[in-house]
This record gives sequence, structure tokens and C-alpha cells, in this order.
Amino acid sequence: MKIDKETSQLRGGESAAAESLEARSLIEFRLDGSSGLPTYLQLVQQVEHALRLGYLKPGDQLPKVRDVVASLAINPNTVLKAYRNLEMKGLAAGQPGQGTFIRATLAQVALPELAGLRRSLLAWLATADTAGLDEDGIVALFTSALRDFHERRSVSRADGGAASGEAEAVA
Repeated sequence: MKIDKETSQLRGGESAAAESLEARSLIEFRLDGSSGLPTYLQLVQQVEHALRLGYLKPGDQLPKVRDVVASLAINPNTVLKAYRNLEMKGLAAGQPGQGTFIRATLAQVALPELAGLRRSLLAWLATADTAGLDEDGIVALFTSALRDFHERRSVSRADGGAASGEAEAVA
């Protein structure tokens, strides 16, 4: 991993480990051409997901535009549009000559709970794989279940919690 020497020299007394972490971005973007989602929104979603999962926090630097362009072979304006979108949401802020940095975070589950949920989800994915579902089938099933969950939750909240048992009985 490469350390930005200019950043290291400006920081003075901070540790080399802290300098190393601050000199690089903590996120690496990936594109899914089959998602149907515009490229800039894929970048925005990935930053939002990283914030929700605690991978990014205020002060962390997003990849420099030129680095994203080089790694994904996309137009610089696409990356700039994603970063502007994040700025408009109040999640990031550009600092001329330095880059774009995370300003705020999104609600997230505490780390121990998140680890347990991830383990449960990985076990569920293994079960789905064993049952013969491919990735598209898994996504379809999960999306359907998530939609049902949101519908039940909104009905439950609208009725003050009374309809919760009824909604579960229908399923």
C-alpha cells in the first residue's frame, strides 16, 4: 500500500499507521452492468451502504476522481456527479486540491449485532445455494421477503401494532 508522502509530511507527529489509513480510501467501487442502475447511482449506493455498515465514517476520504476513472474506465463527470449527489445529501464534502471526504454517517447497527446478522445471512445464503437457487433467484426471494417485511411493518405501525399478528398469520 502506498502512503501519500505529502500528507505524511503535513501531519507531523501522528503515527505512521494513522497516516497510512488517511492517505488511502477505505472503499473500492465496483460496477454491475446488469443492475439497470445508472453508474453514478451505483457509486452513491456503495458509499451509503459503507456508511450504514460502518466501513466509512466522518473524515474518511473517498477515492480520488482520477483513481475511480482509472480503475472503472468511466467518465470523470460520472464520478463527479456521484460525489455532488453525496454532497447534496450532506454525506460528503469536497476540499479543493485534497479530495472528497465523508462528513456524516447514516444510521447503523452496533458492530456486535452487525456481525451476528452477517453470520445469519451467510448461513441463509448457503442454505439457498444448497436448495439450488442461483444469484438471481436469491435476489428475487430476498427482494420479495423484504417487500413483504416492509408492508407488514407499515401495516403494524399504522394500526398501532394490533395488525402485526394478523399479517403474520396471512403469510
